[in-house]
Amino acid sequence: FWPSCEGSPPCSLRFPLRLRGVGQAAMAANATAAICEVGGGGLLLPFSDGEQKWNKTGRAFIYFAALLWCFLGVSIVADIFMAAIEAVTSKKKDKKLSNGRTIAVKVWNETVANLTLMALGSSAPEILLSVIELFANEMYAGELGPSTIVGSAAFNLLCIIAVCVYVIPDGEKRTIKQPVVFAITATFSVFAYLWLIIILALSSPDLVTP
Repeated sequence: FWPSCEGSPPCSLRFPLRLRGVGQAAMAANATAAICEVGGGGLLLPFSDGEQKWNKTGRAFIYFAALLWCFLGVSIVADIFMAAIEAVTSKKKDKKLSNGRTIAVKVWNETVANLTLMALGSSAPEILLSVIELFANEMYAGELGPSTIVGSAAFNLLCIIAVCVYVIPDGEKRTIKQPVVFAITATFSVFAYLWLIIILALSSPDLVTP
């Protein structure tokens, strides 16, 4: 998996951030116990010593309740965050025209606001998840963080657009009010996926260099 390190610093110093290959992940899974088994562990689980010896049904109920509680907390924070972003992006200021008239215009450019703040607000949970996993794995990318970000972006680009098109009643049509924003988002999204294919499958398979 790693290139030859003869006559150079250790690979761990040259490449502090890497993606684990499928084969390596499978071997690691076989060599170590699962989180739910005795001797296994993760970032948060187990909560206490001997927890793996509890009844599996009871543990499943506790974990499911804790998961719902976390989802509720994330939804509350995300709603507040998105409301704050909407308040910032909807702010207006008075602008005096050359003919003496004064009009109210938005402080934020709509294209910039949609491509930066709104995108950050909607993707904040998976970005934080990836950052937390990265630090927990000592700057090694895990199986969850990068996949969550790419999967969320793919869902937004493909599924959301498909649903919006599908639900339009027969005989009716809809017009995109901001085609520039849509075009820029779609172009860079497709470019990002193509670039991922190039760097992770062609130029340096399963390897991310600093």
